[in-house]
Amino acid sequence: MTLKPLADRVVVKMTEAEETTKSGIILAGSAQEKPQIAIVVAVGPGGEVDGKNVPMTVKVGDKVITSKYSGTEVKCDGTEYIIVRQGDILAIVE
Repeated sequence: MTLKPLADRVVVKMTEAEETTKSGIILAGSAQEKPQIAIVVAVGPGGEVDGKNVPMTVKVGDKVITSKYSGTEVKCDGTEYIIVRQGDILAIVE
């Protein structure tokens, strides 16, 4: 099964949370920060949203930073994805 987002929505897969600190301390699951960096898996066509034309500026494969608690979590074929609006993407990581 594949996910095909509509309008200005983007399907992203979050990267794994850091399990160790830079100094080598292993973090418990409850102490890990929620990751904000994700990989774009699918991009909607854009179009008209709230009366304004929205061109899509991200593409599949981009590494992006999303708002911390944005989007809708979905599970497809055992993999977890988040569907966010393009406006919830804060930056493209290069």
